[in-house]
Amino acid sequence: MKATILHESRGRVRFRLCQQRLTLRQADLLETWLQRQPWVRSAAVHERTRCVILAYSGERETVFAALRAFSWQAAEGCVTLPSHSTRALRREFEEKLTGKVLLKAASTLFLPPPLRAARVLWHMLPFMRRGLSCLRQRRIKVELLDALSIGISVARGDFGTAGSVMFLLELGELLEEWTRKKSVADLAQCMSLNVDRVWLRGPEGERLVPISQVRPGDVAVVRAGGVIPLDGLVLEGEAAVNQASLTGESIPVVKRPGGMVYAGTVVEEGECVLEVKQASGQSRYDQIVAMIQQSEQMKSATESKAAELADRLVPYTLVGSLLSLLLTRNPARALSVLMVDFSCALKLAMPLAVLSAMRQAGEAHITVKGGKFLEAVARADVIVFDKTGTLTHACPRVVQVVPFDGREEREMLRLAACLEEHFPHSMANAVVEEARRQGLTHEEFHSRVEYLVAHGIASTVNGARVLIGSAHFIFEDEGCTVPQGEQERFDALPSQYSHLYLAIGGRLAAVLCIADPVREEAGQVLAALRSQGITRTVMLTGDSARTAAAIAAQVGVDEFQAEVLPEDKARYVARLRQAGHTVLMVGDGINDSPALSEADAGLAVSDGAAIAREIADITISAESLWELVELRRLAMELMRRIRSNYRFVIGFNGALIALGVAGILPPAMSATLHNLSTLGVSLRSMGPLSLESKK
Repeated sequence: MKATILHESRGRVRFRLCQQRLTLRQADLLETWLQRQPWVRSAAVHERTRCVILAYSGERETVFAALRAFSWQAAEGCVTLPSHSTRALRREFEEKLTGKVLLKAASTLFLPPPLRAARVLWHMLPFMRRGLSCLRQRRIKVELLDALSIGISVARGDFGTAGSVMFLLELGELLEEWTRKKSVADLAQCMSLNVDRVWLRGPEGERLVPISQVRPGDVAVVRAGGVIPLDGLVLEGEAAVNQASLTGESIPVVKRPGGMVYAGTVVEEGECVLEVKQASGQSRYDQIVAMIQQSEQMKSATESKAAELADRLVPYTLVGSLLSLLLTRNPARALSVLMVDFSCALKLAMPLAVLSAMRQAGEAHITVKGGKFLEAVARADVIVFDKTGTLTHACPRVVQVVPFDGREEREMLRLAACLEEHFPHSMANAVVEEARRQGLTHEEFHSRVEYLVAHGIASTVNGARVLIGSAHFIFEDEGCTVPQGEQERFDALPSQYSHLYLAIGGRLAAVLCIADPVREEAGQVLAALRSQGITRTVMLTGDSARTAAAIAAQVGVDEFQAEVLPEDKARYVARLRQAGHTVLMVGDGINDSPALSEADAGLAVSDGAAIAREIADITISAESLWELVELRRLAMELMRRIRSNYRFVIGFNGALIALGVAGILPPAMSATLHNLSTLGVSLRSMGPLSLESKK
């Protein structure tokens, strides 16, 4: 890359690319590539000026060497861009908005009156068609009021009023369309697949490759808990696949050889070997966009009430206009009433407020899948936490490996990592990371493995049955035993750690001691949530009562339950809801999925299991629990804004109607003030919610 440095300070540089033009795709490609570099803190690419603003960490020479080595061809090979570009969307609507305003100004300033009148007559045709369509369907909607007000204005020769009304209506529609599409695009981008690597099977065995290198015809392997990264045809294996994100089916669908699987669905049980049919994997993005745009169930109750109220008020506006005409015999006063209706602002402002709040949440690394979930967050009085990966750090560490039965410590860690590497849970990640840290490779141990949700993993290595999991799974379910003469060592295991048990051939082979440190901010976050109206905090965990009690005391939850299974968590949440509580559930693992589905709003941690993220209604990043406080504050502020919008719309438009009936406001002024108020409340709804950080 060739560029000229325009400004530089410590850890920040602004430079301009040395090329005549930067396309939208190149800007997206460069920005995405930069954001994936480990030394980048933030990066913004401006395609119009060809400028890049980069904040980085680390050595300056390392950063500049990487920038010099950048090439468009190499970036195309390692970066997969979504099929929809928010940058292109923004450019499209900027041009539409600018063009509409300039055209209106030019016609007003330079066209003679006859031509302006002809333009208004031509321009009104779509509005009249929509109004007549309402009449044919025998429905009284806002489109009918628009057509009547424009038509009556033209009939009275008031072309200026008619033109202004149409301009303001189109401007409002354009802004609504842009905000909705931008919010949907941002939301879909957050929800789209973030799978970087795929297990491919070849003659040399399984290997982990970047998703950008996968081509149609390649053979991929997906195991329990993993997200299917690409559309494909099942060649081997049998798997229960959760397709709720695409089809809404609550029950997993069994996929066998010959069946199709789709990008973004999740393997709940079993595993499958599939032939890749679509290499890019971007169809998932389009499916999400369609899901958000078409799914009425994602609308909040507040949005639905606003739409219903708006439709109910339209006939009253029409009747009010007719009564005004009968009582005053003054068409101007009747037209003043007709020019004002409540439905425009109600129908426009409420969804815009919700979508803008969802977009603002996305900017704070919080993905919200629908407005109704923000409403649930605002109403919630109980919040239930899983322990591991939520109240504790998502990356626990193996601090000790205690071998038994004459086994060697490093070999046991190697074997444990082999079994755990395919199952994305925080404790599994800890085992794999510790093996990597010690330089242990374990490819030769690859074997068919069976994952038992909330229990453990079973496999066969060198002819012996190998198990790894909880004490309940190893000793009670599988009947394994402690080697003779080692019971005393077993009883002396350090109690401050969580334990992962490894058994070979029915005998305990090792215990991995895992430290799962509490998040530093957990206690303060719980206190902040209580100050926001949360009356009860609960921790549910599959860990032992001893470990759970220690964590509960540290973070300060109101109550906890230990050694619970996934179905126990779901039943607990269901009981709370039946008792009249609005419940939020926060989790990160496969075993949290039933409870996440059961809650009024399920919140998943972004680096947890893929199935948890798919089922959850809201996803927060794993960096800090303070995002829960931000989410609650944003949801409550959204509800306050919506209530404020209601009061303003009803009060202001009611006053306009009263002034119109009294003859104080002429029709043109009523229309202008009404449309300006609709535009104003819509722009206010589009604006960011005022949140004060209390971290």
